Amino acid sequence: MKSRLLFAPSKARPSRHAWSPQGLVLLCALWCAGPGNWPLWQRLASLPDLDGPRLALVGSAMGLGIAGMLAALLAPLAWPRLVKPLLSLVLLCTAGAAHFIGSYGVVLDPTMMVNVLQTDAREVRDLLGAPMALSFAGLALLPMLWLWRRPLRRPGMLRGLGRNAALVLGGLALAAGLVYATFADFSSLMRNHSTLRYMISPVNGWYSLARATLGPGAKQRKLPPAPVGRDAVLAARPVGAPPPLLVLVVGETARADHFELNGYGRPTNPGLSALGVASFTDVTSCGTSTAASLPCMFSLLGREGFQALKAPQENLLDVLQHAGLAVLWVDNQSGCKELCDRVHQAHAETPAPGAPPLPPGLCRDGGACFDMAMLHGLDERLAQLPEAARARGVVMVLHQMGSHGPAYSLRSPPDMKPFQPECTSTALQRCDRQALVNAYDNSIAYTDRLLTALAGWLQQRAGAWAPGLLYVSDHGESLGENNLYLHGLPYAVAPRAQKHVPWIAWWPQATEAATGNDLGCLRRQRQQPLSHDHLSHSVLGWLQVQTAAYRAELDVFGPCRHPQAARPD
Repeated sequence: MKSRLLFAPSKARPSRHAWSPQGLVLLCALWCAGPGNWPLWQRLASLPDLDGPRLALVGSAMGLGIAGMLAALLAPLAWPRLVKPLLSLVLLCTAGAAHFIGSYGVVLDPTMMVNVLQTDAREVRDLLGAPMALSFAGLALLPMLWLWRRPLRRPGMLRGLGRNAALVLGGLALAAGLVYATFADFSSLMRNHSTLRYMISPVNGWYSLARATLGPGAKQRKLPPAPVGRDAVLAARPVGAPPPLLVLVVGETARADHFELNGYGRPTNPGLSALGVASFTDVTSCGTSTAASLPCMFSLLGREGFQALKAPQENLLDVLQHAGLAVLWVDNQSGCKELCDRVHQAHAETPAPGAPPLPPGLCRDGGACFDMAMLHGLDERLAQLPEAARARGVVMVLHQMGSHGPAYSLRSPPDMKPFQPECTSTALQRCDRQALVNAYDNSIAYTDRLLTALAGWLQQRAGAWAPGLLYVSDHGESLGENNLYLHGLPYAVAPRAQKHVPWIAWWPQATEAATGNDLGCLRRQRQQPLSHDHLSHSVLGWLQVQTAAYRAELDVFGPCRHPQAARPD
């Protein structure tokens, strides 16, 4: 007997057993609205706003309303040749959204969809696992198996158009009528718990994807950036003073309250603690995801000004190049979000020309490297920068993999894990809470090793250079508090854990004499409130770059700079 494909259509076509395309659409809509939205129903049941009977009433109305809306959206494509592939895609989208919303507490708003579009294969690989496979099997593959085995009726064109139109009108009427009938409860829920609207699958995911790819922001990103700081020049250095060598490490997913330097009760920063760094304890990020925070923190406009932008604009890296400095971006992440498009770039997994091969164990198969790989061949990368610009000074930006989740255990090598036992699963909600924290803290401890090694490399170059080290994370992370994991919640409702980030500064004594930047003074001001708004202007001030775009009130180093040192106007 010949084997039959699982998704081969049945040859049985008695009319009483065949399904209309509209019937399949309606059944799929009910499935997606019900089991496919289980995170929404779980969240709704946990809210204090609704008691038992009201919960059942409002939940049923929302479920049927979602089904009606989805059926109305799909009905125009309910044709025999289209309906099964279309519904298969809908089931896969619903299963994926349910898995990530239910497993990590994320929401699929437009900013999160930008992150999804900008992710790379390494990050996707970290998300794969048995829990994800089970989600897709239960919510998508089994219904798809049933779907593809159903015989279909094939009505004529006019009858098909009429049925599709009836389904559109019926679905819209059902959704509108149920919202109207429960409007008081519905509007109150949406007002008091705004994240609920981002949990409606798969409709909200489609809307957010459309906003991310076709909305005003997407069109603006395609425009050439407006110039900024074209008047930038370097202040004259004292005779014999070496050029600056500033390394800015952009952290990933590091929350400030897990840094020993900031009062955390575990030794996550033994190396930096011994260096005597200045660690600011009250720093707020621009956003709750890399796609939102990274472009904002390198903007000279601050968060409010950046969000009000109608077109792309040059950033801090461009201004530094306008001033004549050599700028290099070294990435160990999924990219610089177009920030570094106009400066020299390198990737951690690719050795610099002339540098020895990366040591074994520093990178895994598939190109995923531990952050220490960014330090390999730094001298060779430095030597490759244009000589004239290098003589004026160098700024290197190292973009970490840092504490990127959910695979926290992959962010630190096996022999550098001081906190045990460690959660090794990407299904974070199933991990023991302490094991999850251990895995995350191991990634912070590895960042401490990276920054300590980088400080040692800079110290060895003091004399020929005036070296300095800055470290600022792009956003924080939720580790299960209030059943939230990872990051990316809308800024207005995101917990402090996703917005409270570390900012660390260090340089040797010789640099203070050359630049006038007083590290001891900064340590005494470590508790002042700061944000990513301060970063670009503080870098300009530290490097003594003069430009009309510089704002002295946002230069955190300004009050601790010796009066005799040149500083921007």
